[in-house]
Amino acid sequence: MKHANYKTLSLTNHSTYIFSAMFVIGNILLPQLCHLVPQGGLMLLPIYFFTLVGAYCYGINLGLLTAVLSPVVNSMLFGMPPAAALPAILVKSVSLAVVASYVAHRSQRVSIGLLALVVVAYQLVGMAFEYVYTGSLYAALQDVRLGIPGLLMQVLLGYVFIKKISK
Repeated sequence: MKHANYKTLSLTNHSTYIFSAMFVIGNILLPQLCHLVPQGGLMLLPIYFFTLVGAYCYGINLGLLTAVLSPVVNSMLFGMPPAAALPAILVKSVSLAVVASYVAHRSQRVSIGLLALVVVAYQLVGMAFEYVYTGSLYAALQDVRLGIPGLLMQVLLGYVFIKKISK
C-alpha cells in the first residue's frame, strides 16, 4: 500500500510537539492497560507501540521525541519501566524511531513486511546493546522469549493504525 501521508514534521512546527504529546500519552495509557495483565508489559511491549506509529507516519523528529519521553515519563510517574531498565529501553525505543522513520521515508509505503523488518531491526540493535550492557544473554533475549505477542501486535496493529492515519 502506498504511504500517502508520510511527512517529516520539523522541530519548528508546533504540530510536532502536539502530535508527540498525543503519542507519548498513548505510550503512557497503553502500558497502564497492559500492566493489568500479569507480566503484560513484558509480553505485550506496549511502550514501543506509539513510537512505531508516530515515527513511521511523521518522521524522525516526532519519533525521537516520543521514543525518549515515553519511557522516561512512564518511569517517573509509575516506576515502570524501572530506572535500571531505562538504558536498554531507551536504546530500543530510539532505534525503533530511527529505523521506522528511515523505512517509511525510503519506501513511502506501509506493509506488514516493512513493519516486520522495522521490528526485527530495532530488536536486534536492542538485544546487542542489552547483551553488552548487562553481560546477560538471558536479559538480552527477554523481548523474544516473552514478547512475541507484543512484537506481533506492533507489526499487525501498527499496520492498521498507520494505514488509518495515512488515509
